[in-house]
Amino acid sequence: MSDYVLSCCSTADLSREHFESRDINYICFHYALDGTDYPDDLGQSIPFEEFYRRMADGADTNTSQINISEYLSHFERFLSQGKDILHVSLSSGISGTISSAESAALIARERYPERKIYIVDSLGASSGYGLIMDTLADLRDGGMELDKLYEWVTDHRLELHHWFFSTDLTFYVKGGRISKAAGLFGGVLGICPLLNMDNLGRLIPRAKIRTKKKVISEIVDRMERYARGGLDYDGKCYISMSACMTDARAVADLVEQRFKKLNGRVEINWIGTTIGSHTGPGTVALFFWGDKREN
Repeated sequence: MSDYVLSCCSTADLSREHFESRDINYICFHYALDGTDYPDDLGQSIPFEEFYRRMADGADTNTSQINISEYLSHFERFLSQGKDILHVSLSSGISGTISSAESAALIARERYPERKIYIVDSLGASSGYGLIMDTLADLRDGGMELDKLYEWVTDHRLELHHWFFSTDLTFYVKGGRISKAAGLFGGVLGICPLLNMDNLGRLIPRAKIRTKKKVISEIVDRMERYARGGLDYDGKCYISMSACMTDARAVADLVEQRFKKLNGRVEINWIGTTIGSHTGPGTVALFFWGDKREN
């Protein structure tokens, strides 16, 4: 049994069963739906189907980060049991939550000077962040010590690729990510923007692709280009989606047809309520290990 725990935020967008089966601890972000506050608790308070249906019907959403006090309570739960901690945070390129985690860790180190607490910026999000956590669980279960695991994730986090597309630009316009005119124009032409995360963990538009069929093909082409070993990729592949399972399944089927050496089937998860509050329904994200992200 390891003498440390793995910890992350709910924004790693794995199922509760997945987190529990891999002994990965998580702490919940918060969101509001039409003025009522909820924890981002992996669809327990409000099922994902209902959440995205209400967004599509016009419900207002906003999100809030985990505060220092919450992080401190989360950390002390393990420190008081004599456990060290490796906590991996949602990308600093899209959230400031790592600052609260680091502040809480400073306090916790003063209270538990004999314990180790490492805070790492995942530079990732959603189930890509989740795939990092799942890989850390593999390494932990293989006997890797805490210090080495901290070094490993710091050295390899940029090798986890995140590619996204959306077939509904409504919430990208609402959130100010694209202009109203661009959203209207793109909707009329059936344009699906293709984005990825850069080396600073920021979401960057990479292409404007017309029609859903073409963007599904293109996102898998990007995996072929960047995946470790190309078509011989033998790692895991995760997808997350926001109320568009048919599109996610189409991507997964194409990945499984093209990459014959995958480690298991493609795993499809929901985009959780924190990230989903900003993407809205209609987003598909593809995650895999590959070359180091340089830009």
